[in-house]
Amino acid sequence: MTKGVPVGHADTGADRDAASRHVPVMLTEVLELLAPAWQQEDAPGGLVHVDGTLGMGGHAEAVLLAHPGVRLIGIDRDPQALEIAGERLARFGERATLVHAVNDEIGEVLDDLGLDTVTSAFFDLGVSSLQLDETERGFAYAHDAPLDMRMDPTVGMTAAEVLNSYDGRELARVLSHYGEERFAQKIARAIVREREVAPFVTSGRLVELLRSTIPMATQRGGGHPAKRTFQALRIEVNEELAGWSRALPAALSRIGIGGRIAVLSFHSLEDRITKRALTAAATSTTPQDLPVELPEHAPELRLLTRGALTPSESELETNSRSASVRLRAAERIRAPRPRKGTAR
Repeated sequence: MTKGVPVGHADTGADRDAASRHVPVMLTEVLELLAPAWQQEDAPGGLVHVDGTLGMGGHAEAVLLAHPGVRLIGIDRDPQALEIAGERLARFGERATLVHAVNDEIGEVLDDLGLDTVTSAFFDLGVSSLQLDETERGFAYAHDAPLDMRMDPTVGMTAAEVLNSYDGRELARVLSHYGEERFAQKIARAIVREREVAPFVTSGRLVELLRSTIPMATQRGGGHPAKRTFQALRIEVNEELAGWSRALPAALSRIGIGGRIAVLSFHSLEDRITKRALTAAATSTTPQDLPVELPEHAPELRLLTRGALTPSESELETNSRSASVRLRAAERIRAPRPRKGTAR
């Protein structure tokens, strides 16, 4: 984790390039849901917004432009994304502090910056437009590229290492659980067989294996045959679901009363984690046989969306990458309940 520093003041034009490369998903809805938190006049420590998945800075830029009193803490594990976002947000000077870290390190980031609570938090989960568009990073199955898929390319195991070292049972588990791939065992057996000939290095060979392994009838009606496998490998390489299971409660514990959180999820597994955590915190834990609600068991969150919000028809027409997104949000209405085995 790199300690946060204010972004620089140079204007290289990269901010305009980033804007052309990335369209923030459900931007209007996110701003509307979070805006009431930034209207507080007595927020402890001022108005502080944490963007836990900064990416190229599209959502963060909109927040800073619309709310001059807000300070941004932008977190991302991808050094390339931080560089682009830093140039894009440079004109905001000390209002924007960017940190190289994984979002489940949010508590450490805030501690390093001397911040006990924040006003709002936002997470845009999954792979970013930058990572998909940089073909050499191996996230996209449409191009033959090294099988890397690390969001932080400086650390961790690559997708090629997963394919070449996991046994068949473990490969099948990853594909089935993270990719919801119905042919997981068949694909795993094919991978193990093919890597005995030569190790997997680039995505093109994996795509061809998937084309020859998944039945043609499924390919005709189920989209690209590599979609689920590539999703599963990316989630495994970056420990996305385990990390999000840690990041969400850590973020919630730092949001002050009257503060808000918004989360964009792009597949059902991460949305399920979000839904369960927000719903649990918005539900009373008073025993059902008691006639009155005990204050210490009262809900600590108020849900701001009925279920999950989805993109408008107009957004779907202009931004195809928004098709699967779900937006959930909540407001803190009382201090967090004590957690077993934790102390603050």
